[in-house]
Amino acid sequence: LDTSRHLAIAGRYPGLLALPDRWSTWALGAIPAGLLMIRKYRPDVIWSTYPIATAHLIARCLHRLSGIPWIADFRDPMVQEGYPADPAAWRAFQRVEQGAMRDAAKLVFVTPGAKDMYRTRYPAMPERSFAVIENGYDEESFGAAEKDIDMAPLNPGCFTLLHSGIVYPAERDPRALFEALGRMRTAGVARIEQLRLRFRSPVHAELLRKLATDTCTEELVEILPAIPYRDALQEMLRADGLLVMQGANCNEQIPAKVYEYLRARRPILGLADPQGDTGKTMLAAGIAHVAMLEDTQRVEETMTRFLAEVPASSAATPMSPGLAAMSRRARAAALAELLEHARAQRAAAGV
Repeated sequence: LDTSRHLAIAGRYPGLLALPDRWSTWALGAIPAGLLMIRKYRPDVIWSTYPIATAHLIARCLHRLSGIPWIADFRDPMVQEGYPADPAAWRAFQRVEQGAMRDAAKLVFVTPGAKDMYRTRYPAMPERSFAVIENGYDEESFGAAEKDIDMAPLNPGCFTLLHSGIVYPAERDPRALFEALGRMRTAGVARIEQLRLRFRSPVHAELLRKLATDTCTEELVEILPAIPYRDALQEMLRADGLLVMQGANCNEQIPAKVYEYLRARRPILGLADPQGDTGKTMLAAGIAHVAMLEDTQRVEETMTRFLAEVPASSAATPMSPGLAAMSRRARAAALAELLEHARAQRAAAGV
């Protein structure tokens, strides 16, 4: 049950029922069900993934009751400064996190920065306890999208710069981008009137509309609804350029969309801290136009160079030698290797 949806009265519910998160009641049925499945299927390894903290709580309990090795996967860091905001939830998250550090055979993170954060937080733990398996793209989905694609320009006569997905007001704050766009238009930067900044399914559309109004850039901005995944991939493949936004407050995270952008092989404008994981990933992939999202001056300079150096409807960029390693198939192989290693260790111990 989701506490806020199923156990609330007039929108309110006891905080104890939402610790460590709103799905805490899942454990009541999941632990007995998990034990029955263990007896029936006799698995070699238990694997759980966060951002649902209760998943790690369930997995740890099943590990302790069965002795089966447990691999704990963290899609995002758990306890952070100011997150969770509620002190009771913060302490509950910390208990789950510390339990994983004590009992899991392997701790898996999706970025090097997140791994380094936890290495610093738990210095007594050996390096071999940590692993990084990043997100990736699905080659089969791209192959299907490319089969019957119409490569006509998204906006004939214009340069379409696409941001596909949610624009988070804090983690991907677009204010400096719009300020830079407004300044570029006032200065009459070359090709600025032909630019169409397309936000596909941004969720926070009203924020974008207000920023466009405030900076007198309404005519340059498109805000469009969600479309099916295959269509979204085709839109990426057809765009003149792709826009990445990641705030410096998320330097230990990489949007999964980055890997799809790289596979789409279109020119990329990267607005992210060059010292953060997102910025480093783009620079390592050969992306030349990377600037701090929060720095209006740098955004303006980088975007001006991007528009000057990237022609509309330019050919696909060459396939990066490391791109195949970013596929979900390659990431799944890395996970399978971890699972096999945990199974082999258990077998060697005679358990």
